[in-house]
Amino acid sequence: MIAATQPAEIAPAFCQGIQYYGTSWPGFAEHAARPAIAEGGKAIVGANAPGAAYQTLLAADALRYLTLQVCGAKASGHPGGFASSAEAYASLVMLGHTNIVTEVGHHAPGFYSAMFLDRSLEDMGIHTVQQMRDRFREKHGLLGHLSGAIPGLLAPAGPLGQGQHFAMAGALLHPGVLFPVTIGDGGMGEPYVLNAMMHFNTAYPKATNYLPVLIWNGYSQEHHAMCSTWSNEQMTAYWKGHGFESVFLVDAKQFDDQDQAGAYVDSTAFSFDRRLAFAGAVLQAADHAAKQALSGRRAVLIVKQLKGAGVHKLGAKAHNLYPADTLDAEPIVEGLKRRALSPEAWQRVRDNFSRAGGGPAAKTVVTEHVLDIAPLPALPMREFAQGDKQVPATAFGALVAAVGQADARFVVTNADGNEASAMANINQALKIRHPVEDALYNQAPGGQVYEPLNEDACAGLAAGLALFGARSVWLSYESFAINGWPIVQTVTQAMAELRRKTPSFVCMFTAGALEQGRNGWTHQRPEIENYFAAQMRNGNVYPLFPCDANQIQAAYAWALGTHNKGIAIIASKSPLPVYTTLDQARQGVEQGAVTLHESAGGDKTVVFAVTGDMVLLPVFEAKDRLEAAGRRVRIVSVANPRRLYRPTDVAWNTVSEPDGGFMADADFDALFDGDVLIGVTGGPSGPLEPVMLRTRAARRDVFAWQRGETTASAGEIMAFNGMTAEAMAARAMALLG
Repeated sequence: MIAATQPAEIAPAFCQGIQYYGTSWPGFAEHAARPAIAEGGKAIVGANAPGAAYQTLLAADALRYLTLQVCGAKASGHPGGFASSAEAYASLVMLGHTNIVTEVGHHAPGFYSAMFLDRSLEDMGIHTVQQMRDRFREKHGLLGHLSGAIPGLLAPAGPLGQGQHFAMAGALLHPGVLFPVTIGDGGMGEPYVLNAMMHFNTAYPKATNYLPVLIWNGYSQEHHAMCSTWSNEQMTAYWKGHGFESVFLVDAKQFDDQDQAGAYVDSTAFSFDRRLAFAGAVLQAADHAAKQALSGRRAVLIVKQLKGAGVHKLGAKAHNLYPADTLDAEPIVEGLKRRALSPEAWQRVRDNFSRAGGGPAAKTVVTEHVLDIAPLPALPMREFAQGDKQVPATAFGALVAAVGQADARFVVTNADGNEASAMANINQALKIRHPVEDALYNQAPGGQVYEPLNEDACAGLAAGLALFGARSVWLSYESFAINGWPIVQTVTQAMAELRRKTPSFVCMFTAGALEQGRNGWTHQRPEIENYFAAQMRNGNVYPLFPCDANQIQAAYAWALGTHNKGIAIIASKSPLPVYTTLDQARQGVEQGAVTLHESAGGDKTVVFAVTGDMVLLPVFEAKDRLEAAGRRVRIVSVANPRRLYRPTDVAWNTVSEPDGGFMADADFDALFDGDVLIGVTGGPSGPLEPVMLRTRAARRDVFAWQRGETTASAGEIMAFNGMTAEAMAARAMALLG
């Protein structure tokens, strides 16, 4: 097993770029003369099959070698965390479970190595190790953190605490398929990981076919993990306390024959026999855990070994490479030589990985195909009469209920209660998913409304379902949405890169700041709208601001017909005037904006460009004041501001399912030209940017949210922020001179 340079010509062609080869391991002819996964097979015959543990260990070291060499090729990347997971990952593959996701973006080079070994990366023109080295952390190559755009990978991974959502979404959509999700003990510092799984376990007790795989290596990114002091018994109790019935914990310390200090040890430093015993134990545990998860019992696999096991350094120092960590640096060279395999061993690993699961992951994992979903009937659109007062949220809820009744896999997620947002009609039709059936509270074990009191869990499951190809909708208070938005950002970016169609991710935020006077500033956080606004330039993110109950129906109907986009609908839960017909409502959503009012006469024109619904109340009052003073007023609802950018403002042509629909200059000018333009929004000013960029009005201003306060009414909070009819009319008159 000592590294030795061998003639490159005796190695398989895919090995071009491997710098060091080793001699064959003891017993290679006995245990690896033939692939453990037979030709035409999808997995090893069994965890105890001859050669199974031996070839699993070969695969683990192959993964370690490639991970370190690929990172070293760019003196960049993160080899240490994945290195301590190598036996676990290799075991899952050898058992045929290749629908693997992770919450650890830093494991990317290991996942790429697996996709190389199973030939998935050939779909992007990567056939050799050298080509993988060249394209690691490069544009149009293998980005530094995981992306579902890479052939064979199911989902992105970047911020910690997200991967479990993808595994749970996969479990719901594909019963009978196992979805392992690797979790780092650094990520255990995120409170949402097990919190989210515990609620899921309670709500979906039969969906046990996802398998958390904790890589417990004692360190996070730059220091000891917060759970590094726990005993094995404490860790086991922690998982059992979150609803996992079977905890399979394999501790490398119990196999150590080198007297390594500390609770966490490097299995690659063991004698060969003990290394093989450890790999066999992980393989056995993975097999038992997988079988239990697939047979209705909630299981978790925990592998405890030191971070960096088998690469260039140990502990947090193994986490990432720095500019000095090149392939010529002594620690990298020595690490590669320790892990070097013989050419025959490389071929054996390639044979097994390319057969596992039925073939390369790029051909076999569930996300490589468009998911068949139920067709929707015509939505029960209701046209409310102009001038009536109707609740936008309730009108929206009726359509959501219809979608759920037509699509049994449709899931609605909500943390703070649909009834509190004037959408009790959703709960009445679809039922809150709960183990206690109670008609009074519209709850039932088979409900389609998922209500963990955690916005991350709400956004995560809904986003995961959309990414994996199903319909969903996340409902939240605007003020709380920020707690779940990071995974939406992750998923919408992933959707922009996908090589397949998937339903757009849709969310709707109610109880905007203006409605939450008595609740005070804790419920007045519309600044998230600036987050949406910034993402509009990505090319596939659309914040929608319907102006009334007709337009919110048009907005949701439009969203349901789109693909690979992130769509946030912002609306009120109070009775508000209806300004549009359904045709006008659709026009506003499709084209970006629509005129709600234009004066019959007047000597100078004041244009109000408005996002939102409730904030139109003072705008229409300001209109009355200005018309009484002889001015001409046009009120334009900006329903879909993404449409109002210029094509060059947005990266629309760089995304999957590109949408190049932008309002033409002539149409824009017809809506927004005037002597004065005043932008008005109940939230921050960001969504009005496209209007302000394109307007030809030299005299313009913006009325927008400033800060929260406790008030007795929406009118009072608007006044606190300077958004009164009197102030708007006075500003218009001042600008007119």
